[in-house]
Amino acid sequence: MEQELLQRYIAGEATETEKQQVTEWLHADEQNLREFMVLRKLYDISLWQEPAEKVLLSSEKSEEKPVRKLWIQEVLKVAAIVAVVLAGAYFWQESKQPQWADALQTIHVPAGQRAELFLADGTKVWLNAETTLTFPAGFTADTRQVKLDGEGYFQVAQDASKPFIVETSKYNVRVLGTEFNVIAYASDPDFETALIEGSVEVFSPLVSGSVILEPHTQVKLVDGKLQKTAIRELDYFLWREGIISFQNASVAHMFEDLERFYGVKIIVNNKDILKNHYTGKFRSKDGIEHVLKVLQLNNKFTYKKDNEKNAIAID
Repeated sequence: MEQELLQRYIAGEATETEKQQVTEWLHADEQNLREFMVLRKLYDISLWQEPAEKVLLSSEKSEEKPVRKLWIQEVLKVAAIVAVVLAGAYFWQESKQPQWADALQTIHVPAGQRAELFLADGTKVWLNAETTLTFPAGFTADTRQVKLDGEGYFQVAQDASKPFIVETSKYNVRVLGTEFNVIAYASDPDFETALIEGSVEVFSPLVSGSVILEPHTQVKLVDGKLQKTAIRELDYFLWREGIISFQNASVAHMFEDLERFYGVKIIVNNKDILKNHYTGKFRSKDGIEHVLKVLQLNNKFTYKKDNEKNAIAID
């Protein structure tokens, strides 16, 4: 099957005749289905780079070709900076029976990047920097279970017969259909779940009891216990749109987030500024030096970049 035809089909640009042609090709051989699903997953994963409108306006080609070329370029970006591991997905096992629906896939978003994707059930997921998500190619069990290491924002497709469970190294989150944010880096002792819409249950398979959240409430792990509070600042979740928001955050906490957002190491020699607090919003595309220059307005420090070590020293 021609790649260009498959690309048009996935992008929704194929004619009825072409759609029928692709459908017949998919049913003809499991190998064809494997090839199609890999392309489909790559198309669904969209890294947040320059807005599409900007790219299209700079193109001098016809309207149809730039659109197709754009998503192909996005696929190449995905292949370059997101490790998509198909752990046996769409391949035959030794029994020669197709097992692609139950096979797991893993997506890792490196420091300084963000990504979004759709799962097989229609659930939309945003992944923040240094985040890993493991999920099945298809949800065939009684539950829809994924595993998160990092930060993810979920818009879960409604399915009362199959609860959606986000498993983390600390606690799990069970939902039916809702919108919520989870922070659970395995390398960090913190855990947080914030509910925007619907209802979620935060629980641990190892500990009895659970916490039920209502809209605009959150739960955090404090001194080994879950504490439930109201969400005071919704702007934080603008990270999905490339906005970094801080609300009365300590400079120490800000530097931790900036390291993750921009994929750099911040070495703080001037410890006096770490206790200061700051409130503000930044566009991530403006770069870390813009954030540091704004912080310098109210905090006395200098900084020096080391491009070879990808580090910034704060003095």
